Amino acid sequence: MKTRNARELFNLKGKVAIVTGGRGMYGVAISEGLAEMGAQVIIASRNLHGCEKTAKMIQDSGLSAEGCALELSNDESIDTLIDYVVKKYGKIDILVNNAMDHTNLVALEDAEREKLQASSAVNLDGHIMITKKALPFMRAQGGGSIIIMSSIRGLDAPHFPFYPVGYGGNLNYNTEKWALIGFTKWMAARYGKDNIRTNCICPGGHDPELSSDPFMAPFVKTYEEHNPLHRWADDYDMKGPVCFLASDASAYVNGAALVVDGGWTVW
Repeated sequence: MKTRNARELFNLKGKVAIVTGGRGMYGVAISEGLAEMGAQVIIASRNLHGCEKTAKMIQDSGLSAEGCALELSNDESIDTLIDYVVKKYGKIDILVNNAMDHTNLVALEDAEREKLQASSAVNLDGHIMITKKALPFMRAQGGGSIIIMSSIRGLDAPHFPFYPVGYGGNLNYNTEKWALIGFTKWMAARYGKDNIRTNCICPGGHDPELSSDPFMAPFVKTYEEHNPLHRWADDYDMKGPVCFLASDASAYVNGAALVVDGGWTVW
């Protein structure tokens, strides 16, 4: 049996990684972590200036990163990014589908077809389409790792008694996150034979702005009190799990929904 040093298993030197939403929530830490492990990281989102700023921060640490524009609801934008990366770097080893558009999240009472479609265009369909575009290159090079950011809301539903009176919840967020786990498992089943591993991460509660919202602040406190680790997640809680799933340390992990929630879902 082939044996390898654990340090080698986690090493991403020579790997090319794309992180969608790479300058937003979780994105900065994920991009930073992949670069720290040796990868060339392409940080992509609709906010090109933010991506370039994040890439510069990583470059200033002596690591490799580049900021690029990406609009996940636009197939031409997806094609442009993937073609650019392959032309410049010759391959795509890691795709982290982390982008999230919150602007069209609604409760059922406020649902409109246009809002639901606009949300799905990024939060579900966009992930599917960029994966479709990257897939042939991964197959041709003999494999790759696809990591999809879902949520504990892809495993359960909001515990509404903990929320403020009048909170309606985001129906399409819950639905999209469940769908992403289904997409993960379908990809794992279909393309595992091509040495393409697809896994997802289900983070627990994390939103730095909620604690300053008078309406939601009591929920933040309640969540912390009822979480086994008694705290809210932070950006860096995702750095290690993503690097693990991106690397050969997880070479036999395929189709997993890795829960990173402080134990919230054990109750």
